[in-house]
Order: sequence, then structure tokens, then C-alpha cells
Amino acid sequence: MSQPLKGKVALVAGATRGAGRGVAVELGAAGATVYATGRSTRDRRSEYDRPETIEDTADLVTQAGGEGIAVPTDHLEPAQVRALVDRIADEQGRLDVLVNNIWGGEKLFEWESPVWEHDLDNGLRLLRLAVETHVITSHHALPLLLRHPGGLVVEMTDGTAEYNGATYRNTFFYDLAKTSVLRMGFALGHELGPRGATAVTLTPGWLRSEMMLEHYGVREDNWRDALDRVPHFAISETPRYVGRAVTALAADPEVARFNSTSLSSGGLAQVYGFTDLDGSRPDAWRYIVEVQDAGKPADTTGYR
Repeated sequence: MSQPLKGKVALVAGATRGAGRGVAVELGAAGATVYATGRSTRDRRSEYDRPETIEDTADLVTQAGGEGIAVPTDHLEPAQVRALVDRIADEQGRLDVLVNNIWGGEKLFEWESPVWEHDLDNGLRLLRLAVETHVITSHHALPLLLRHPGGLVVEMTDGTAEYNGATYRNTFFYDLAKTSVLRMGFALGHELGPRGATAVTLTPGWLRSEMMLEHYGVREDNWRDALDRVPHFAISETPRYVGRAVTALAADPEVARFNSTSLSSGGLAQVYGFTDLDGSRPDAWRYIVEVQDAGKPADTTGYR
């Protein structure tokens, strides 16, 4: 099997579950050495109190064909992030791909609560987890990434710049967090581009993460059972789909053409030709605009 990223080193910050795990595994399948970080380990769970761990992610990376290395890291703690980057530098001498996927806010935002009614501590905690962690990680990791030309930074968010620029995203704090990450990818591109690296912002579509599947009471092997209750869930995708998007970008010698731009898994599938695990190419953000938000009945014809 082709491994275009053999010899490359990646850091997936926030790789415990969801998109982060999907990205880490696909980078491993492409041959990369992947450092998987997060706060949930086999010895200690984060406040999410969920069973997924970074060690499990690292094992999946190795099983996929790469080398997975789990490093417990709280990305709100600069000393821990600095130690992480020092370890990568000592062990590998390089960093080729940085994926800033830290989030941690599902239990902190309140649907449809305006800012004056939303719990302030939870809202500020959400912003710290979703924005400050990315800043801290970039501050410490980018000097290592810039040691060799051609590095790639992927800022993971929810929603494209076009969609979020015109659409209120659920709550003040959620909207601010996801839009801030979009701007981070834009700004990093301006700082990295002249120095030989590329930064983009990337969004998955409607993600069939562990938490989402659990929320709908289904598994990956029977996820379509949820469609009677949530018909538009038909456009959903696995976390591996956005992982294939990251891998395609990392393997593209002309990736600089995307510098500072906002991208989606579905959009990149049309560019690079990769598919989701079931062989389909869901284009969720086009579907959301043209079907779901337009109030039309669920119908994925022409969208996957």
C-alpha cells in the first residue's frame, strides 16, 4: 500500500476521539509517525468522563501502518506543550504536520441561550479550550515545524468561512469559538507562507463521532437507523473522511495553493478524489445550505 507520508512526523493535538482520532489514524495509514495528545488516558479521564483514550488512538495509528505515540498533554498548560514539542524535537528532529484539533466544549455551551443568560464560567472555559489551546500549541510547535520547508498546519473547526460568515452558529460562545479558529488559519497562513509552510482551516461535515453516535443511540454499523428521527443525518460522514482530507493535503507538493483558505472534507474530496469508508463522497456543507437550511426534505442525491 502506498505510504506517501513515510518519514514524516505529525502532531495531532486533540486526538482522543472524533475528528482528531480520524485524522491521526489516516496519517498513520499514510505512513506518518503521529504524536497523539489529549487529556483522556487509560489511567485518568478528563471531565468528559468518556472511555476513549489517546493510547487507544496511538494503537490504531500503529495498526493502520504508521507509528502512534501517545503523550498526555493539557494544551492549556504552556509548560506541558513546551515539553511535548521538546520531546518531538529530541526524538524526531522535525515536525511536518500540526493539526490543531483541541475543542472540549460539548458540555459547556447552552443551546439558544443568549450571552447574558449563558453560564459565564462555562462560556469562558469553552473559549479557553477552543481558542487559547490552539494559540499555545502553535506558539511552541511552529519553530520546530519551520525547521524544514513544506510544513503544514491544519486548524480544525466547524463550518466554512463562507457558511459561518453568514450564519449564527447556535450560541454566542460557540459562534465566537468556531469563527476565531477560522481566522487563526487565515492569520497563520500569512505568517507561515513567506517562511515556506502552509496553514489552512478545515471542517468536517456532520460527523459521526463517538459522541454523536451515542447521542442518537446508534453505532457506526447501524447509523442509518437514526434517519427516521433525524433525516438530514443521511449526509453524515465518518471521522476518517476528514482524516483523508488532511492526508491528501499533507501529501500534496502544491499544498501552498490553499494557504490561508477555509476548506471542507467534502470539498477536498472533489479535488483529490478520496472517499469515505463506504466509498461515498458526502459534501455536507453544500447539502446543508442547499437542502437542510433551505427547508427541503432530506435527500442526499447528488451530495454523496
